[in-house]
Amino acid sequence: MSKKVAYQGTAGAFSEEAALTVTGGAEPVGYPTFHEVFEAVTSGAAACGVVPVENAVAGSINQTYDLLLESDLHVVGEIYLRVRHNLLAPPGTRLEEVRKVISHPQALSQCDGFLARQKLEAVPVYDTAGAAKQLAERPEPGLAAIASRRAAEVYGLEVLAEGIEDFNFNYTRFFVIAREERPRAEGPYKTSVVFGVRHKPGGLLSALEAFARSRVNLTKLESRPRRDRAWSYVFYLDFEGHVEDPEPAEALVTLLRRAAFVKVLGSYPAAPMNGG
Repeated sequence: MSKKVAYQGTAGAFSEEAALTVTGGAEPVGYPTFHEVFEAVTSGAAACGVVPVENAVAGSINQTYDLLLESDLHVVGEIYLRVRHNLLAPPGTRLEEVRKVISHPQALSQCDGFLARQKLEAVPVYDTAGAAKQLAERPEPGLAAIASRRAAEVYGLEVLAEGIEDFNFNYTRFFVIAREERPRAEGPYKTSVVFGVRHKPGGLLSALEAFARSRVNLTKLESRPRRDRAWSYVFYLDFEGHVEDPEPAEALVTLLRRAAFVKVLGSYPAAPMNGG
């Protein structure tokens, strides 16, 4: 059986950092796209995958949610990673020499205040670790990158400024996805589902009442356009508890009766937000 953990990106990416927290001595392996991460897990090339689902500052990663709806994989875990952005440059570069910065668009937006104060031009590229790799392979005068400290170590760059993100609650939440569900363990659980409602007055309210009546606490609710039908929407919902717990089980039975469709993405141990 594969001992690999698939993630999107290259060495030094924040997704790799999240993948390194998966236990069992698994080896993180990067893939260019989210599609390929899902394919690697589905085919058995990887034992599991780690994919970002939302950032506390930038919001949800919509492509991940779309792929979860379309695939047969299960969410078996979650990870909260404190994202600390750093300004990286080739050795010997001084901060006052930097004029232009490359990184993923979200990383650039999360450091907007720093870039404005330093009067630096932001140039978007594919991802944060890829920006660091590009800078190391093709350095230019006055050019720097925003990426993780690990990326600096991997690609031999220096950290000119650390912790340059605008908000100190910059966390990214990741899902661990696998082909098979995992046995229930001790501790608190969360469950993620996706459902659709019929086009009639009060359809969504009726669906959500299923959880209120069963006293189940919701932790996330978000709508997304359906990719197979114009002007139709699905709803992604997280709640506290495991599908085998009495209250969540009762709520799901009611939801099944009231919704147009329901798909349980998985029940998984609730992860703490470590760091600050």
